[in-house]
Amino acid sequence: MAGKKGIGAAPRMAWWLGLAVIVILLDQITKTLIMGTFALGDVQPVTGFFNLVRVHNTGAAFSFLAQAGGWQRWFFVGLGAAASVFIVWMLKSHPTQKLFCFAVSMILGGALGNVIDRLLHGHVVDFLQFRFGFLEPLFPGGYFPSFNVADSAITLGAICLILDEILRVKRGH
Repeated sequence: MAGKKGIGAAPRMAWWLGLAVIVILLDQITKTLIMGTFALGDVQPVTGFFNLVRVHNTGAAFSFLAQAGGWQRWFFVGLGAAASVFIVWMLKSHPTQKLFCFAVSMILGGALGNVIDRLLHGHVVDFLQFRFGFLEPLFPGGYFPSFNVADSAITLGAICLILDEILRVKRGH
């Protein structure tokens, strides 16, 4: 039985790593387009609730640690690298769990997309901005913090991890 698992694991691993590479490429291509088109701080309204912008984030989600003085760049690079090694190990350990592997592949691609930004630029380039009135008590003007393709992939991956766990628990009952 172990031999069969080993035979199928390599193609599955390649598939999941390939998905992560696609996320990285989409993330880096869109960021390159934004950097080539927008100056820092530019805003291009698309709809009444959606803008394309160019924002630089030296912190993490919601600009956490953005004003930390520079050390956070290397902290987040190291954290992203460590998480990536752990995710590859998880992919290798659970090659037949499709939703789980999809989820961690999305997280892997997103994490590495943002690590690349930190290494190349010292910050992450964000460009998707949404505004909803009901967010005004939480965010100035109702503007949700700007984000990018990598952040979207990480969020999708986290949602899929939660769904995978719910389904796993449900199957256990």
